[in-house]
Amino acid sequence: MKLLTIIGARPQIIKAAALSRAIRNGFSDKIQEKILHTGQHYDENMSAVFFAEMNIPKPDFNLNIGSGRHGEQTAKMIAGIEQALINERFDAVVLYGDTNSTLAGAVAASKLHIPIVHIEAGLRSFNMAMPEEINRIVCDQLSTLLFAPTQTAVQNLTNEGFMQSKTTFPNGLRRKVFHSGDIMYDNSLYFAEIAEQKTDILERLQLENQDFVLCTIHRDNNTDNPERLSAIIEALLEIAQNTKIVLPLHPRTKKLLPENLLQNIYSKLLNNSNIQIIPPASFFEIIVLEKHSKLIMTDSGGLQKEAYFFRKPCIILRPETEWVEIVQQNAGKIADANKDMIIDSYHKLLKNSSDFMPVFGDGQAAEFMLNKILETFN
Repeated sequence: MKLLTIIGARPQIIKAAALSRAIRNGFSDKIQEKILHTGQHYDENMSAVFFAEMNIPKPDFNLNIGSGRHGEQTAKMIAGIEQALINERFDAVVLYGDTNSTLAGAVAASKLHIPIVHIEAGLRSFNMAMPEEINRIVCDQLSTLLFAPTQTAVQNLTNEGFMQSKTTFPNGLRRKVFHSGDIMYDNSLYFAEIAEQKTDILERLQLENQDFVLCTIHRDNNTDNPERLSAIIEALLEIAQNTKIVLPLHPRTKKLLPENLLQNIYSKLLNNSNIQIIPPASFFEIIVLEKHSKLIMTDSGGLQKEAYFFRKPCIILRPETEWVEIVQQNAGKIADANKDMIIDSYHKLLKNSSDFMPVFGDGQAAEFMLNKILETFN
Protein backbone atom coordinates (compact mmCIF):
# COMPACT_ATOMS: atom_id res chain seq x y z
CA MET A 1 0.00 0.00 0.00
CA LYS A 2 1.01 3.58 -0.58
CA LEU A 3 1.09 6.25 2.15
CA LEU A 4 1.60 9.99 1.90
CA THR A 5 3.18 11.41 5.06
CA ILE A 6 2.55 15.15 5.43
CA ILE A 7 4.89 17.20 7.58
CA GLY A 8 5.65 20.88 7.95
CA ALA A 9 6.99 21.71 11.39
CA ARG A 10 10.05 20.49 13.25
CA PRO A 11 8.23 18.17 15.71
CA GLN A 12 6.47 16.46 12.80
CA ILE A 13 9.77 15.76 11.08
CA ILE A 14 10.99 14.08 14.26
CA LYS A 15 7.85 11.95 14.58
CA ALA A 16 7.94 11.02 10.90
CA ALA A 17 11.49 9.71 11.37
CA ALA A 18 10.20 6.90 13.58
CA LEU A 19 7.54 5.84 11.10
CA SER A 20 9.91 6.02 8.12
CA ARG A 21 12.51 3.98 10.01
CA ALA A 22 9.94 1.32 10.93
CA ILE A 23 8.79 1.08 7.30
CA ARG A 24 12.38 0.78 6.09
CA ASN A 25 13.32 -1.86 8.67
CA GLY A 26 10.25 -4.07 8.74
CA PHE A 27 7.53 -3.08 6.27
CA SER A 28 9.30 -2.11 3.03
CA ASP A 29 7.78 -5.09 1.20
CA LYS A 30 4.25 -4.04 2.21
CA ILE A 31 4.26 -0.24 2.43
CA GLN A 32 5.59 2.48 0.14
CA GLU A 33 5.86 5.90 1.78
CA LYS A 34 6.18 9.28 0.11
CA ILE A 35 6.75 12.47 2.07
CA LEU A 36 5.24 15.91 1.45
CA HIS A 37 6.83 18.86 3.25
CA THR A 38 4.61 21.95 3.32
CA GLY A 39 7.52 24.23 4.19
CA GLN A 40 5.77 25.59 7.29
CA HIS A 41 9.20 25.60 9.00
CA TYR A 42 11.63 26.78 6.37
CA ASP A 43 14.67 27.85 8.40
CA GLU A 44 17.67 25.55 7.77
CA ASN A 45 18.08 24.74 11.48
CA MET A 46 14.34 24.36 11.92
CA SER A 47 13.87 21.84 9.13
CA ALA A 48 16.50 20.67 6.64
CA VAL A 49 19.15 19.70 9.19
CA PHE A 50 16.63 17.35 10.82
CA PHE A 51 16.28 15.30 7.64
CA ALA A 52 20.04 14.84 7.47
CA GLU A 53 20.49 14.01 11.16
CA MET A 54 17.71 11.46 11.38
CA ASN A 55 18.29 9.83 8.01
CA ILE A 56 14.82 10.68 6.73
CA PRO A 57 14.34 10.42 2.94
CA LYS A 58 14.22 13.83 1.28
CA PRO A 59 10.64 14.95 0.69
CA ASP A 60 9.10 13.82 -2.58
CA PHE A 61 7.05 17.04 -2.59
CA ASN A 62 8.03 20.39 -1.08
CA LEU A 63 5.46 23.18 -1.18
CA ASN A 64 7.80 25.85 0.24
CA ILE A 65 4.84 27.70 1.75
CA GLY A 66 6.71 29.60 4.46
CA SER A 67 5.09 31.80 7.07
CA GLY A 68 1.91 33.86 6.82
CA ARG A 69 -1.43 34.48 8.47
CA HIS A 70 -3.23 31.30 9.49
CA GLY A 71 -5.84 31.50 6.75
CA GLU A 72 -3.40 32.46 4.01
CA GLN A 73 -0.85 29.82 5.00
CA THR A 74 -3.40 27.03 5.41
CA ALA A 75 -5.14 27.86 2.12
CA LYS A 76 -1.87 27.60 0.19
CA MET A 77 -1.13 24.29 1.87
CA ILE A 78 -4.57 22.87 1.04
CA ALA A 79 -4.14 23.79 -2.62
CA GLY A 80 -0.65 22.26 -2.83
CA ILE A 81 -1.58 19.05 -0.99
CA GLU A 82 -4.73 18.66 -3.06
CA GLN A 83 -2.70 18.87 -6.28
CA ALA A 84 -0.25 16.22 -5.06
CA LEU A 85 -3.13 13.90 -4.14
CA ILE A 86 -4.79 14.42 -7.53
CA ASN A 87 -1.55 13.77 -9.43
CA GLU A 88 -0.75 10.50 -7.65
CA ARG A 89 -2.91 7.81 -6.02
CA PHE A 90 -2.44 7.14 -2.29
CA ASP A 91 -4.22 4.63 -0.07
CA ALA A 92 -4.05 6.88 2.99
CA VAL A 93 -2.59 10.14 4.27
CA VAL A 94 -0.63 10.20 7.54
CA LEU A 95 -0.85 13.37 9.65
CA TYR A 96 0.89 14.30 12.88
CA GLY A 97 -0.16 16.47 15.78
CA ASP A 98 -1.86 19.83 15.47
CA THR A 99 -0.16 22.30 13.13
CA ASN A 100 -1.60 24.18 10.16
CA SER A 101 0.03 21.49 7.99
CA THR A 102 -2.08 18.91 9.86
CA LEU A 103 -5.27 20.89 9.31
CA ALA A 104 -4.51 21.45 5.63
CA GLY A 105 -3.75 17.78 5.05
CA ALA A 106 -6.97 16.73 6.75
CA VAL A 107 -9.14 19.10 4.71
CA ALA A 108 -7.48 18.25 1.38
CA ALA A 109 -7.55 14.46 1.91
CA SER A 110 -11.10 14.35 3.24
CA LYS A 111 -12.47 16.28 0.26
CA LEU A 112 -10.85 13.75 -2.07
CA HIS A 113 -12.15 10.80 0.00
CA ILE A 114 -8.66 9.60 0.93
CA PRO A 115 -8.50 7.96 4.38
CA ILE A 116 -6.67 9.92 7.08
CA VAL A 117 -4.42 8.45 9.77
CA HIS A 118 -3.96 10.85 12.69
CA ILE A 119 -0.94 10.22 14.91
CA GLU A 120 -1.23 11.99 18.30
CA ALA A 121 -5.03 11.94 18.25
CA GLY A 122 -7.15 12.80 21.26
CA LEU A 123 -4.95 15.46 22.81
CA ARG A 124 -6.90 18.31 24.33
CA SER A 125 -5.92 21.52 26.10
CA PHE A 126 -9.61 22.57 26.24
CA ASN A 127 -8.40 26.04 25.26
CA MET A 128 -10.02 27.09 22.01
CA ALA A 129 -7.85 30.22 21.90
CA MET A 130 -5.00 27.93 20.83
CA PRO A 131 -4.79 27.43 17.05
CA GLU A 132 -3.42 23.96 17.77
CA GLU A 133 -6.58 22.96 19.63
CA ILE A 134 -8.72 23.85 16.61
CA ASN A 135 -6.41 21.96 14.27
CA ARG A 136 -6.33 18.77 16.31
CA ILE A 137 -10.10 18.68 16.86
CA VAL A 138 -10.81 19.12 13.14
CA CYS A 139 -8.25 16.48 12.21
CA ASP A 140 -9.67 13.97 14.70
CA GLN A 141 -13.15 14.47 13.29
CA LEU A 142 -11.97 13.84 9.73
CA SER A 143 -9.73 10.85 10.48
CA THR A 144 -10.46 7.18 9.88
CA LEU A 145 -7.64 5.84 12.09
CA LEU A 146 -6.86 7.68 15.32
CA PHE A 147 -3.73 6.73 17.25
CA ALA A 148 -3.92 8.10 20.79
CA PRO A 149 -0.54 8.29 22.57
CA THR A 150 -1.83 8.07 26.16
CA GLN A 151 -4.76 6.73 28.11
CA THR A 152 -5.84 10.32 28.77
CA ALA A 153 -6.06 10.93 25.02
CA VAL A 154 -8.18 7.76 24.65
CA GLN A 155 -10.47 9.01 27.41
CA ASN A 156 -10.84 12.38 25.71
CA LEU A 157 -11.99 10.67 22.52
CA THR A 158 -14.33 8.44 24.52
CA ASN A 159 -15.85 11.49 26.21
CA GLU A 160 -16.44 13.06 22.78
CA GLY A 161 -18.27 9.99 21.49
CA PHE A 162 -15.61 8.63 19.14
CA MET A 163 -15.94 5.08 20.47
CA GLN A 164 -19.66 4.98 19.67
CA SER A 165 -19.33 6.93 16.44
CA LYS A 166 -21.73 5.98 13.66
CA THR A 167 -19.59 7.85 11.14
CA THR A 168 -19.07 6.05 7.84
CA PHE A 169 -16.52 7.41 5.38
CA PRO A 170 -17.10 7.51 1.59
CA ASN A 171 -14.87 4.44 1.14
CA GLY A 172 -17.09 2.41 3.47
CA LEU A 173 -14.62 2.43 6.36
CA ARG A 174 -15.66 3.02 9.94
CA ARG A 175 -13.63 5.06 12.42
CA LYS A 176 -11.16 3.21 14.68
CA VAL A 177 -9.34 4.47 17.79
CA PHE A 178 -6.21 2.79 19.19
CA HIS A 179 -4.07 3.42 22.26
CA SER A 180 -0.72 3.25 20.51
CA GLY A 181 1.83 4.79 22.85
CA ASP A 182 3.82 7.85 21.87
CA ILE A 183 5.88 7.77 18.69
CA MET A 184 8.19 10.44 20.13
CA TYR A 185 9.23 7.94 22.79
CA ASP A 186 10.35 5.57 20.01
CA ASN A 187 12.71 8.25 18.74
CA SER A 188 14.03 9.31 22.13
CA LEU A 189 15.03 5.73 22.91
CA TYR A 190 16.54 5.19 19.46
CA PHE A 191 18.52 8.42 19.23
CA ALA A 192 19.54 8.90 22.88
CA GLU A 193 22.96 7.27 22.49
CA ILE A 194 23.51 8.26 18.87
CA ALA A 195 23.06 11.93 19.74
CA GLU A 196 25.94 11.85 22.24
CA GLN A 197 28.29 10.76 19.46
CA LYS A 198 26.97 13.17 16.82
CA THR A 199 27.27 16.53 18.54
CA ASP A 200 29.83 18.37 20.65
CA ILE A 201 27.39 20.98 21.92
CA LEU A 202 28.30 20.48 25.58
CA GLU A 203 31.95 21.15 24.78
CA ARG A 204 31.15 24.14 22.57
CA LEU A 205 28.98 25.74 25.25
CA GLN A 206 31.42 24.71 28.02
CA LEU A 207 28.65 22.84 29.83
CA GLU A 208 30.49 19.62 30.59
CA ASN A 209 29.96 18.68 34.25
CA GLN A 210 27.88 21.83 34.71
CA ASP A 211 24.44 22.20 36.23
CA PHE A 212 22.19 24.08 33.82
CA VAL A 213 18.57 24.70 32.92
CA LEU A 214 17.31 24.32 29.34
CA CYS A 215 14.61 26.81 28.31
CA THR A 216 12.65 27.21 25.07
CA ILE A 217 9.99 29.81 24.25
CA HIS A 218 8.17 29.88 20.92
CA ARG A 219 4.35 30.01 21.27
CA ASP A 220 2.84 33.21 19.92
CA ASN A 221 0.78 33.85 23.05
CA ASN A 222 4.11 34.17 24.90
CA THR A 223 6.30 35.82 22.26
CA ASP A 224 3.69 38.26 20.94
CA ASN A 225 2.47 39.44 24.35
CA PRO A 226 4.91 41.92 25.94
CA GLU A 227 3.55 41.34 29.45
CA ARG A 228 3.83 37.55 29.26
CA LEU A 229 7.23 37.62 27.55
CA SER A 230 8.59 40.07 30.13
CA ALA A 231 7.37 37.91 33.03
CA ILE A 232 9.11 34.82 31.62
CA ILE A 233 12.38 36.67 30.93
CA GLU A 234 12.35 38.33 34.36
CA ALA A 235 11.93 34.90 35.97
CA LEU A 236 14.87 33.61 33.93
CA LEU A 237 17.00 36.53 35.04
CA GLU A 238 16.27 35.77 38.68
CA ILE A 239 16.92 32.04 38.33
CA ALA A 240 20.15 32.84 36.44
CA GLN A 241 21.57 34.46 39.56
CA ASN A 242 22.41 30.97 40.80
CA THR A 243 22.46 28.70 37.78
CA LYS A 244 23.29 28.63 34.08
CA ILE A 245 20.44 28.75 31.56
CA VAL A 246 20.70 27.66 27.93
CA LEU A 247 18.18 29.43 25.70
CA PRO A 248 17.95 28.22 22.07
CA LEU A 249 16.04 30.96 20.26
CA HIS A 250 13.29 30.18 17.78
CA PRO A 251 13.56 32.67 14.86
CA ARG A 252 10.26 34.36 15.79
CA THR A 253 11.31 34.69 19.42
CA LYS A 254 14.64 36.21 18.43
CA LYS A 255 12.85 38.77 16.26
CA LEU A 256 10.26 39.69 18.90
CA LEU A 257 12.47 39.92 22.00
CA PRO A 258 13.76 43.45 21.23
CA GLU A 259 10.29 44.55 20.09
CA ASN A 260 8.28 43.27 23.07
CA LEU A 261 10.69 43.64 25.99
CA LEU A 262 11.47 46.87 27.76
CA GLN A 263 14.94 48.03 26.79
CA ASN A 264 16.39 47.50 30.28
CA ILE A 265 15.07 43.90 30.50
CA TYR A 266 16.33 43.10 27.00
CA SER A 267 19.74 44.54 27.86
CA LYS A 268 19.93 42.49 31.07
CA LEU A 269 19.09 39.35 29.10
CA LEU A 270 21.80 39.96 26.49
CA ASN A 271 24.42 40.83 29.08
CA ASN A 272 23.76 38.07 31.62
CA SER A 273 26.79 35.79 31.62
CA ASN A 274 24.74 32.92 33.07
CA ILE A 275 22.23 32.91 30.19
CA GLN A 276 23.62 31.40 26.99
CA ILE A 277 21.51 32.41 23.99
CA ILE A 278 22.11 30.06 21.07
CA PRO A 279 20.55 29.50 17.61
CA PRO A 280 17.81 26.86 17.22
CA ALA A 281 19.30 23.54 18.30
CA SER A 282 19.32 20.53 16.01
CA PHE A 283 17.53 17.37 17.10
CA PHE A 284 20.73 15.73 18.35
CA GLU A 285 21.79 18.92 20.11
CA ILE A 286 18.46 19.31 21.90
CA ILE A 287 18.52 15.66 23.01
CA VAL A 288 21.98 16.06 24.52
CA LEU A 289 20.97 19.32 26.22
CA GLU A 290 17.86 17.63 27.62
CA LYS A 291 19.78 14.61 28.88
CA HIS A 292 22.38 16.71 30.70
CA SER A 293 20.18 19.53 32.04
CA LYS A 294 18.90 19.52 35.60
CA LEU A 295 15.52 21.03 34.66
CA ILE A 296 13.63 22.05 31.53
CA MET A 297 11.40 25.11 31.09
CA THR A 298 9.29 25.22 27.94
CA ASP A 299 6.03 26.12 26.22
CA SER A 300 6.62 23.26 23.75
CA GLY A 301 4.52 20.13 24.02
CA GLY A 302 7.29 18.02 22.52
CA LEU A 303 9.91 19.17 25.01
CA GLN A 304 7.55 18.54 27.91
CA LYS A 305 7.43 14.89 26.88
CA GLU A 306 11.13 14.62 26.16
CA ALA A 307 11.83 16.04 29.61
CA TYR A 308 9.76 13.18 31.02
CA PHE A 309 11.45 10.59 28.77
CA PHE A 310 14.84 11.71 30.13
CA ARG A 311 13.54 11.93 33.71
CA LYS A 312 13.94 15.70 34.02
CA PRO A 313 11.53 17.98 35.93
CA CYS A 314 9.69 20.42 33.66
CA ILE A 315 8.20 23.88 34.16
CA ILE A 316 5.36 24.37 31.68
CA LEU A 317 5.18 27.98 30.45
CA ARG A 318 1.52 27.72 29.50
CA PRO A 319 -1.79 27.92 31.41
CA GLU A 320 -2.54 24.27 30.59
CA THR A 321 -1.01 21.15 29.08
CA GLU A 322 -2.26 18.32 26.89
CA TRP A 323 0.26 16.06 28.61
CA VAL A 324 -1.47 16.00 31.98
CA GLU A 325 0.36 12.79 32.92
CA ILE A 326 3.53 14.84 33.48
CA VAL A 327 1.82 16.93 36.15
CA GLN A 328 0.02 13.92 37.62
CA GLN A 329 3.35 12.13 38.05
CA ASN A 330 4.75 15.14 39.95
CA ALA A 331 7.34 15.57 37.19
CA GLY A 332 6.13 18.95 36.00
CA LYS A 333 4.34 22.09 37.11
CA ILE A 334 2.17 24.50 35.15
CA ALA A 335 3.54 27.98 35.82
CA ASP A 336 2.09 29.82 32.81
CA ALA A 337 3.83 33.18 32.20
CA ASN A 338 3.73 34.13 35.86
CA LYS A 339 7.10 35.23 37.21
CA ASP A 340 6.44 34.17 40.81
CA MET A 341 4.95 30.82 39.79
CA ILE A 342 7.92 30.07 37.52
CA ILE A 343 10.42 30.80 40.28
CA ASP A 344 8.37 28.88 42.87
CA SER A 345 8.00 25.89 40.50
CA TYR A 346 11.75 25.91 39.89
CA HIS A 347 12.58 25.55 43.57
CA LYS A 348 9.84 23.01 44.27
CA LEU A 349 10.65 20.76 41.32
CA LEU A 350 14.31 20.55 42.27
CA LYS A 351 13.23 19.28 45.69
CA ASN A 352 10.43 17.02 44.45
CA SER A 353 10.87 13.51 43.15
CA SER A 354 8.95 11.52 40.57
CA ASP A 355 9.01 7.84 39.66
CA PHE A 356 8.53 8.75 35.96
CA MET A 357 6.14 5.86 35.42
CA PRO A 358 5.96 4.51 31.81
CA VAL A 359 2.82 6.34 30.72
CA PHE A 360 3.93 6.92 27.11
CA GLY A 361 4.14 3.33 25.90
CA ASP A 362 6.93 0.84 25.25
CA GLY A 363 8.90 2.52 22.45
CA GLN A 364 7.28 0.37 19.74
CA ALA A 365 4.48 2.72 18.71
CA ALA A 366 5.50 2.96 15.04
CA GLU A 367 5.39 -0.81 14.49
CA PHE A 368 2.01 -1.01 16.22
CA MET A 369 0.62 1.76 14.00
CA LEU A 370 1.88 0.24 10.77
CA ASN A 371 0.34 -3.13 11.59
CA LYS A 372 -3.02 -1.48 12.27
CA ILE A 373 -2.76 0.56 9.05
CA LEU A 374 -2.20 -2.64 7.06
CA GLU A 375 -5.07 -4.42 8.80
CA THR A 376 -7.43 -1.51 8.08
CA PHE A 377 -6.58 -0.56 4.51
CA ASN A 378 -5.40 -3.81 2.90
